[in-house]
Amino acid sequence: MRFRGLAEATGVFAAALVLACLLTYPYVVKFDHGGRLDTNDGRWSIWVVSWVAHALTTDPLSVYAANIFYPHQNALAFSEGNLVEGAMAIPAWVLTKNPYSAHNFVFILSFVISTLGGYYLVRHLTGDRRAAAVAGVLFAYCPYAFARQAHIQLLMIGFLPWCLLSFHRLVDRTTIGRAIELGVVLWLTGLACAYYGLFAGGMVALGSIMFAITRQRWRDRKYLMAIGLAAAVCIGLTAPFFLPYIEVQRDTGFGRSLNDARPYSANAGAWFASSAWAHRWWFPYLQRPYLAQNSSEVLFPGILAMGLGLWGAWIGVRGGRTPGSFSPEISGKMNPASLPRDVVWFYIIAGLIALWTSFGPKAGLYTLLHSTVPVFSFLRAPSRTGIVVTLCLVVLASIATSRLMSGRRAGLIAGVLFVLAIGDLFRAPLRLGDAPPLPRAYETLARLPRGPVIELPYWYNRLEFPRHAEYMLPSTTHWQPLLNGYSDHIPRDFRDTVLPLSSFPSRESFAILEKLGARYAIFHIDLTDPRTRVKLIQRVEVEYAQYLRPLEKEGDVWLFEIVGWPR
Repeated sequence: MRFRGLAEATGVFAAALVLACLLTYPYVVKFDHGGRLDTNDGRWSIWVVSWVAHALTTDPLSVYAANIFYPHQNALAFSEGNLVEGAMAIPAWVLTKNPYSAHNFVFILSFVISTLGGYYLVRHLTGDRRAAAVAGVLFAYCPYAFARQAHIQLLMIGFLPWCLLSFHRLVDRTTIGRAIELGVVLWLTGLACAYYGLFAGGMVALGSIMFAITRQRWRDRKYLMAIGLAAAVCIGLTAPFFLPYIEVQRDTGFGRSLNDARPYSANAGAWFASSAWAHRWWFPYLQRPYLAQNSSEVLFPGILAMGLGLWGAWIGVRGGRTPGSFSPEISGKMNPASLPRDVVWFYIIAGLIALWTSFGPKAGLYTLLHSTVPVFSFLRAPSRTGIVVTLCLVVLASIATSRLMSGRRAGLIAGVLFVLAIGDLFRAPLRLGDAPPLPRAYETLARLPRGPVIELPYWYNRLEFPRHAEYMLPSTTHWQPLLNGYSDHIPRDFRDTVLPLSSFPSRESFAILEKLGARYAIFHIDLTDPRTRVKLIQRVEVEYAQYLRPLEKEGDVWLFEIVGWPR
């Protein structure tokens, strides 16, 4: 039996990997030099995966001391830590030391994990491998996932079905081992993406209450203790990794207001927005008032997921079996579409709650959660609960697909549904830019003694803060501490000094850098306008030349060492 399970897992993994390489093309052919370089969030994602992989393989205890916003010592906590993503990238990073390879390895693997998660969750619930295969595709390649191409943490949707699989296993057979398993999976989900950790925790809490009522488990001391143990394991493992975020919030007052959440809330248009080839044709026909407020709000679940999901919910509510009368895990077969009725209702209710929450403060539920659940103050994008809606629809759709494949031509129907699922969600080729040549200044800096670096232009306009990510990505070649930085939270001292530092070299900026102990300066001559360039070169090569020792002046990127301080 174990051999059969291993053989199945190997086959499913291989198929999921091939599918991921095909449906995320051209990532596989631009593995070591391609990235979402048309957006600074994309550059940030490549940098953060590389930083965490680098830190975990050199000095794990300093993982939060990211090389940005010097002299801050916990700059990684200014945004998602991406610790799981960095750990996943370790094999590629160790072998190549290439940031693009490290990131793209995790990118492709994220779709594999999502496919496997959808497959094994539905297989556990239905006992139908063919329905599970269709579910894996419908979930992993939903439009929501492709819209998050530039945000590596938001691609970790595959952890959600794994959490629910662990939860259902615990409900079906309550043991200490399964309680610990659930706690560990919830912990990993939260480390992979704080949003998804919160979503998974909410779904487990909802399911624990529902099944305690529908199955009379509220009288079962073993069940209640197992749920408590799972929560304790999750909280205990998470606490050490959450402390840096508590410190950031305490020191800076960092949090999200309801107004911050409004631009990232869904509207009616978001639930019909999709970049899949089969869907994008209708987008121009949507009236402008109903279009998504933000280009990242893409929540359409897919035609098959929505159609089959609604049909499956109807079938499940009308024909679901009595809880406890059957366990797919024991028998391996089941009457098509006969999920326990309380399981069907669990996914219906969870989907409706997530749908309601996605509309943000104006719909009311998100406002209630924001005021009553403390961790909600860290979140600003209610629309991301849309992935929970998609997952619920995919699970419910498996009821319908199981019924469709219950006849004589089950194999043919399964093949047709699998092809239709791919055709419904196909998006390739994905947008991907080529890595630019690395200036010699960075190669030189990598060989120099450690010292804080400032890179110019030092973007001072609030709308241009994300451009500091243009310096973070090439810093993966030297890992010197940068005064520059871009993250979810911009520290106050950065805001206070950004304007005077943007004029470096000047007496005021030299005074600030002296206090910070800055040692190197990189000037991107090509990023300055012609008039500013002339004045900059005059200050660098004439007015303040005695304080700046040139180390590399090839091309348009110049590297200097700061060797003195004007009085």
